[in-house]
Amino acid sequence: MPRALWKGAIAFGLVNIPVELHPGVRESRPRFRMLHAEDKSPIKFERVCAREGKPVAWDELVKGYEYEKGRFVVLTKEDFQHAALEKSRTVDIRNFVKGDEIDDRFFESSYFLTPVKGGERAYALLREAIRNAGLVGIATIVLREAQHLAALEVKDQAMVLTLMRYAEELVDTSEYSFPPARDVRKAELQMARTLVENLADSWDPSQYTDEYRANLMKIIKAKLKGKAALLVAHEEPQQAEVVDLMERLRQSLQGAGKGAARRPARAKKTTARASKKRRAA
Repeated sequence: MPRALWKGAIAFGLVNIPVELHPGVRESRPRFRMLHAEDKSPIKFERVCAREGKPVAWDELVKGYEYEKGRFVVLTKEDFQHAALEKSRTVDIRNFVKGDEIDDRFFESSYFLTPVKGGERAYALLREAIRNAGLVGIATIVLREAQHLAALEVKDQAMVLTLMRYAEELVDTSEYSFPPARDVRKAELQMARTLVENLADSWDPSQYTDEYRANLMKIIKAKLKGKAALLVAHEEPQQAEVVDLMERLRQSLQGAGKGAARRPARAKKTTARASKKRRAA
């Protein structure tokens, strides 16, 4: 098993369940380094003092908060530890809520919580209790000296902890302008709804692939062989004008109908909210 990112316990009432935190997702796109174009040597980035113009060693760095332009207050390691609160090794469950009530924008990255030896039975008990209740646990956890809000859910035999944003991090819709529903014509709405229903399908993440990553890898492999990569040209869809919106909808319906005829029939099923969103693989 890979090395744990964090070790602690789930605080569930008066019960503490020892657990470890492991990645639930992974980066699949290739990573790149900056090179000197002339000799292809890797570039090193230095930490340079803006005033002196000289490199600064790691042990000479401190963190500062800019409260005015060019003026800072310095925070020490002890300051961050003090702000991190006392429960630095606990997934502290605050309450349980219905998953459908949570705005998708709250969710960030997901992790697996695995039981530590001796805590398997308590782990399984909490997992099945959450599964049977059909609820999502809302908890707090301290990672890298910062407190995070988190959602505790069940995925098959695992408990998944997903870090969340706080309410003040979400942008209010009042900051933007959106068109009212009264401008939508009934005939257009019916045709658009038909198009949506024709494209309805069961959630199957395996049918979606990262085409950008695939193209990058083709280019990389071709360059290694001294060849040029053969990529399929991507055509941008035409912008639909308001005057021909109905005609564009009709054309879309015709295309969707042909596509649906080619797809194999698939039984529809109702899935839980957790399986509709971003979840750990």
